[in-house]
Amino acid sequence: MNNLILIFIYIVVGLILQRIKGFPVSKVYKGFNKLVIYYCLPALALFYIPKIHWNNQLLYPIGVAWIGFAGAFILFRFLGKKYGWSKKLTGCLILTAGLGNTSFLGFPIIQALYGDEGMKTAILVDQPGSFVVLSTLGILVATLYSKGGESGGAILKKILLFPPFITFVVACIMNIYNFDFQQWVQSTLQFVGSGVTPLALLSVGLQLRFETRSQHWKFLGLGLLYKLILTPAIIYILYVLVFNQSSKIIEVAIMEAAMAPMITACILASSHGLKPRLSSMMIGFGIPISFVTLIFWYFVVQFV
Repeated sequence: MNNLILIFIYIVVGLILQRIKGFPVSKVYKGFNKLVIYYCLPALALFYIPKIHWNNQLLYPIGVAWIGFAGAFILFRFLGKKYGWSKKLTGCLILTAGLGNTSFLGFPIIQALYGDEGMKTAILVDQPGSFVVLSTLGILVATLYSKGGESGGAILKKILLFPPFITFVVACIMNIYNFDFQQWVQSTLQFVGSGVTPLALLSVGLQLRFETRSQHWKFLGLGLLYKLILTPAIIYILYVLVFNQSSKIIEVAIMEAAMAPMITACILASSHGLKPRLSSMMIGFGIPISFVTLIFWYFVVQFV
């Protein structure tokens, strides 16, 4: 319970810092983001993944992001063609509604609700799931639906040289060969990884924007409906009703599927000119609304 309260405190502190005159908001949250991406996430991967006992059930959390993104692509591409939406609007909704905040928000919430065992599953949802989808399919969508373009080599280079991906591969190799670090190294990795909660949530608070004057309300509603309700519902139907799965791993997978839109995906959409204001609104309204919908899904998964 205390961990859940801390989540709100960190976000509120970030919102307060936004309002301090002269406070370098952009510089600070970008610095926090780099610390999380280049240090905290790799440390968590190296700490948790070597300890995971692999089995076929682990494919379920890995599949969450791939299924969610595929569904967003099919749905918004269909709606875009039917109603004559611009390519930029369609691309924006695919990116922002198709990927969830499985690390910046997901890790602290899963840690609070399920502890270290839940984190092992959350890492799988995020690393080979959300991160790889963003770095491959996400970049492809951003490129195809904007005027710019990136070569296949550039995309591959981004993936292979991205620190969380490198450490993810190293951690997987360690797991295969049943190797883990000495205790003092593990303690250091755990300490560095623990920074993900305060840094990520402060970053979220610093980036939240609540734009009230906009022509995008209808599209915001569609995007959040898919991300916060339909995506976890699809995962629930597939995993629980169709495949008849029942475990803590499935619970965590469903909860991660219900997370708010991914900040990095929204930044990717904005940087490619895919409706920057709508991208910002997906974060600004999606994160606080997700706290309500997550409560609903938490009660739902108790019956898994």
